[in-house]
Amino acid sequence: MSRNRLLIGAALTLAVLLFIFIAINPAPKPVPAEPTASTFPTTLEAVTQAEPGRRQLDIRQWQTDTGSRVLFVHTGQLPMLDVRVLFDAGSARDDGQPGLASLTNAMLDQGADGLDVGDIARGFEDLGASFGNSSHRDMALLTLTSLSAPEFRDPALALMRRIMHAPSFPEDALTRLRTQMLQGLRMQQQVPGPQLSRAFNALLFGEHPYATPSGGTPESLPGITRDDLVAYYQRYYTAQNAVIALVGDITEEQARDIATQLSDALPQGERAVRLPVAQTLTERHTTHIDFPSSQTHISLGNQLISRGHPDYVPLYVGNHILGGGGFSAILMDEVRQKRGLVYGVYSGISPMASGGPFTVSLQTANDNADAALKLTLELISDFVANGPTDEQLQLAVDDLTGSFALATASNSDIVGQLGAIGFYDLPLDYLDTFQQAISDVSAGDIRDAFQRHLVPDNLAIASIGPRAPDPARASETPVNDSAPADTAE
Repeated sequence: MSRNRLLIGAALTLAVLLFIFIAINPAPKPVPAEPTASTFPTTLEAVTQAEPGRRQLDIRQWQTDTGSRVLFVHTGQLPMLDVRVLFDAGSARDDGQPGLASLTNAMLDQGADGLDVGDIARGFEDLGASFGNSSHRDMALLTLTSLSAPEFRDPALALMRRIMHAPSFPEDALTRLRTQMLQGLRMQQQVPGPQLSRAFNALLFGEHPYATPSGGTPESLPGITRDDLVAYYQRYYTAQNAVIALVGDITEEQARDIATQLSDALPQGERAVRLPVAQTLTERHTTHIDFPSSQTHISLGNQLISRGHPDYVPLYVGNHILGGGGFSAILMDEVRQKRGLVYGVYSGISPMASGGPFTVSLQTANDNADAALKLTLELISDFVANGPTDEQLQLAVDDLTGSFALATASNSDIVGQLGAIGFYDLPLDYLDTFQQAISDVSAGDIRDAFQRHLVPDNLAIASIGPRAPDPARASETPVNDSAPADTAE
């Protein structure tokens, strides 16, 4: 009993001594880490100094034996796989049959390898997978999102391969989809937007393939046959004309096997011949569509550069300042906020393989159309002549770099970026260098780039409404400090 008391007493004595030692010698406080792109800032100073977060992507690249370019990024946060297969098979490849590319792409999941459209839809649905197909001016896409576990991934990929390998282009589906497209064209005649878009593209691109109406025409669609679809598929949906992007919770070895199977499922053939570069207009071109509406819609612009041009970054940042930055942009501030002349006005640059048009779109009440167009042209001319202020530039750089993390926020975002890098043959570090180039651009760079590529007197101007807008009819419009125009009808 006395021995137990001695042991307990010794233990208590040691505990007291240990407590005193810790009290006298507290553990050193950890040194706060310097703010980094991945450290959440907790003070105003840290917020000011923090750089926008960037997700570092380890992009792997190779080519399959049958000639498809492959880009892969492993992400393990979610048990998912995203697949995107891109073909140089957009509407610019319609070859005199407007709507052929769109109709061919839309028909791919309507039947394949003994399966009808219902079998295909149920097959993906039963696996919890999502399959998509779409066609654009430059490219055609096939996409798949699936769980990455083999019991879901493998059958979903097998179904995708069947679609890519042996689409049947059934006549009944062709009749149905062609009828839907023709009905859509008739409906577009009732609203101004699609009509203006077609007229503007025709004015801007002229005889270039980019002028081709992606959705076809009432004259072209009835003449497109099943044989046309099969021939188009065999010519453009080939392994050498494909880029495969893979993102998800799989290994590189699995990615290589998947890419090989997808590439092997495609017909053999040549890569599409590069399109000629769209030419810049050297004088003003105008067109107008009479339309009984209470608003006038106007589009104006010109061809600038193709994707990958050294001046793309200053033009991209400059466009954001001029009209691409929403309510902070010059056009929106001056034409809508200060004078209330328009419901909305926006600008954009669309970089494509063989073109990159700069466009401005605005919608206004008919009575304001002359003044709105005049002021818009004056602001463009002033911007080309003088460029942005340093304050406008800093605001744009902060806005663009601050939102850049969204470009890689999800697997679907990453696979989209990979697809663009592969399709447009951009360097693998494009995302990092592009963001850095935005941070490094100067106001002088922007002014010089716009002066090299945009002549305000040579813009194409297309409009739709009761009468063609004429800047010469507009009088001086004073600044209106009251509320801007109401939102569009």
